Amino acid sequence: MHTTIAVIGGGPAGLRATEVAAQAGVAVTLFDSQPSVGRKFLVAGKGGLNLTHGEPIDRFATRYAGPEIPNGAWRDLIADFDSQALQHWAAGLEVETFHASSGRVYPKALTAAPLLRRWIARLRSLGVCFRMHHRCVTIEAGATYRIGFADGTKVTADAIILALGGGSWKKTGSDGAWLPMLESLGIACHSLAPANCGWEHPWTPEILAQAEGKPIKNIHVRAGDTTAIGELLLTRYGLEGGPIYQLGAALRAMDNPAIVIDFKPAHTHEQLVAKMESACRNFLEEAHQRWKLSNAAVAILSRKSWEDADSLAREAKNCVIALSGPRPLDEAISSAGGIRWSELDGNLMVKKQPGIFVAGEMIDWEAPTGGYLMQGCFATGTRAAKGAVDWIRKGAGSTA
Repeated sequence: MHTTIAVIGGGPAGLRATEVAAQAGVAVTLFDSQPSVGRKFLVAGKGGLNLTHGEPIDRFATRYAGPEIPNGAWRDLIADFDSQALQHWAAGLEVETFHASSGRVYPKALTAAPLLRRWIARLRSLGVCFRMHHRCVTIEAGATYRIGFADGTKVTADAIILALGGGSWKKTGSDGAWLPMLESLGIACHSLAPANCGWEHPWTPEILAQAEGKPIKNIHVRAGDTTAIGELLLTRYGLEGGPIYQLGAALRAMDNPAIVIDFKPAHTHEQLVAKMESACRNFLEEAHQRWKLSNAAVAILSRKSWEDADSLAREAKNCVIALSGPRPLDEAISSAGGIRWSELDGNLMVKKQPGIFVAGEMIDWEAPTGGYLMQGCFATGTRAAKGAVDWIRKGAGSTA
């Protein structure tokens, strides 16, 4: 079997790459190891399918982190397929979107399934050939690339777009098993690590009894020089929530990871002490009422006994929680690590293997939740497909 472009991986990045290449009139075959495409897309849809974010592009581009990312690379990628373009794309599939008060953009139906069905129907109408139950295990270079699958099938292609995902949510097919295959081709990669995940801390039974499953709202959380704002959730194993997700890269870089919580960021230390002026005993109970602390915050602050308002106020503004490590990779919303940016050119083509392009979480980047992950997959899928089409049409591969 031969195809002009083989897209390997049927997540959002692979589906978008398939669409862009097929719309350019190139023959595309999409391979995936699972029985159907878009499985991680559907998992994301369980939370409402946060497609993108409405903030300006200059701010948007700063949300992407990772080692070796070239200056301006993400602004350039996002500009190629930005938030407005993604919303226009959804509208083309008759999926209306709306901006939440947070700036996040969702489909009005708050689910992924209708959008995915229409997307697949569009791809079929463009002549895309779907090959499910095809797990890629080898890639051999030659006049054309030869791709080997676990069932023994061999396929040749003039260009390949790899969109095999990161290492989280293995049941969707995103298992990171591609790392040895790429390294065998001489492509340098960083190990995969959990991103956008909870972190572990050994709470006492007393704290869990009082606060497990309870939110800690309107706080500032710091790791090193990085501060995040939002809400944490105290869990049986540690902490979950947006701020700790955002601080993942900073925490992984620390020899002894720890966060510092400011439970009352709108008040100074002096203001908190003043609110406790008449208190002379039961300081934590008084602070619960006077400072309007959450039950979870009170539980955490109860790790020590308090004999005066001054020391309690200092702790409330600067509460250090040591963390033993992140939750397992398979539990993470996304992963960091993957193909090093130095291995890729501006079109996301592998320099050492011309004709192989990469999109999505296979590249070493990470971003917080809030629409940035999905936008990153769409943007890199768009760029990789455009690069593959141009590469073929310039005569580097067979005629499309």
